[in-house]
Amino acid sequence: MSSIFELFSLQNQTAVIIGGTGELCGAIAEGYASAGAEVVLVGRDPAKAEKRLEAIHAAGGEGYFVSADASRKADLQLLLDQVLERSGGCHILVNGAGVNSATPFLDIPEEEYDRIMGINTKGVFLACQVFGKYFVEQKVPASIINLGSMSGLLPLSRVFTYSMSKGAVHNLSKNLAREWAPLNIRVNTLVPGFFPAEQNKKVLTPDRVAKIMGHTPMNRFGSANELVGAALLLAANGAGSFITGQEMVVDGGYSSMTI
Repeated sequence: MSSIFELFSLQNQTAVIIGGTGELCGAIAEGYASAGAEVVLVGRDPAKAEKRLEAIHAAGGEGYFVSADASRKADLQLLLDQVLERSGGCHILVNGAGVNSATPFLDIPEEEYDRIMGINTKGVFLACQVFGKYFVEQKVPASIINLGSMSGLLPLSRVFTYSMSKGAVHNLSKNLAREWAPLNIRVNTLVPGFFPAEQNKKVLTPDRVAKIMGHTPMNRFGSANELVGAALLLAANGAGSFITGQEMVVDGGYSSMTI
């Protein structure tokens, strides 16, 4: 029987975290670094990345930032090339970039639809293609963790395009889990409940917050560090070695509430 440390260790692993400059994936990056992984924060804001990397380095972890547009395949291929050159390999991919909007359905312009689907769905699709090809061809026992959403499980009001985009992510994750399980490439969806983050601040109006609290048995929002344990379980080849195709829900009981 392995020790607890060995079960959850990410020693000698490199984790690429797309959206790692954000609040939720940034916390996951810190967690991975504390478990021994070298983390690669991917985003478009060097200032946010620098602040997170300072915390990682101060705690004795390793990591660096790569700028990339998650919706462009050429950017993702260049990202992989840079990671392989600098780190020598990649073992964990987290797809966490996302955008949201509360535009009423009949008023959603095509440009908004394309922007949300491009980042939330196409970006995940392309990253899984680019990194998945590397994992498959190089026979890497890897973990891919796609950030889903409660709206990918249950139809939530006001976020129509976002819900569509996340529903597709949930479906793709299960499809790839089935496809790549024989190769020891695990694909799971991490499903946060309601966590205040940049992408949903405009959506969280006072009346909506009241409805969310009324539907959350724990009667509070989640904090970013409460996603780290589940994300670590899904990443670790020790503890999570037989977990694939799953929707790991971290929601304070939201999805269990009926009346």
